Amino acid sequence: MPDVDAAPAVTATRRPRGRPGYDQDTVLRRAIDLFNRQGYDATSINDLAVDLGVTKSAIYHHFDSKEAILAAALDEALDGLDAAVAAAADATRDERAYDRLRATVEGAVHILVAHLPAVTLLLRVRGNSPLEQSALERRRRIDEQLATVVKQAVDEGDLRGDIDPEVISRLVFGMVNSLVDWYHPDGSIPPEALAAGVAGVLFQGLHR
Repeated sequence: MPDVDAAPAVTATRRPRGRPGYDQDTVLRRAIDLFNRQGYDATSINDLAVDLGVTKSAIYHHFDSKEAILAAALDEALDGLDAAVAAAADATRDERAYDRLRATVEGAVHILVAHLPAVTLLLRVRGNSPLEQSALERRRRIDEQLATVVKQAVDEGDLRGDIDPEVISRLVFGMVNSLVDWYHPDGSIPPEALAAGVAGVLFQGLHR
């Protein structure tokens, strides 16, 4: 006669085939971290499975391929930057381009802090695949939007006119992007202070 008391215990410990002990977001976080440490091209799905302590099929339960993971990471960074630009434009709709630019810089710093690993990965993309080229094109469009705001602020007389607007744009957002090289969200500088500090240094040197 079957042991009816033992059957429920077996059922309780059984896990669906291919389902990892991690949700999709956790898999993505760990993958981004591994891509940043080892390089995307040098990292395989097997490397990620070993890092997570799961099978490769467990990874494929959440993502179809390594490229799908990269796409999700790059979309996270780019969607955040797009949102920062849009929010700054909306918040300063009736103000001068200078105010919009400053709000955009502060918003970009907050996005960088909130999505630091994904933005770090985005800044390391070199266009080695159609996916990476598409991400770079999106990033270029964001840069062009910001360069337009810089030019408007120069034309309105709020930024120095003796420096080419494109140079100003590159200097401003080069400084923001450099934060990925040294800023740690768990350090002593809170995001609000960081955003204010970056904007203060930049615009006290540019404001006429």
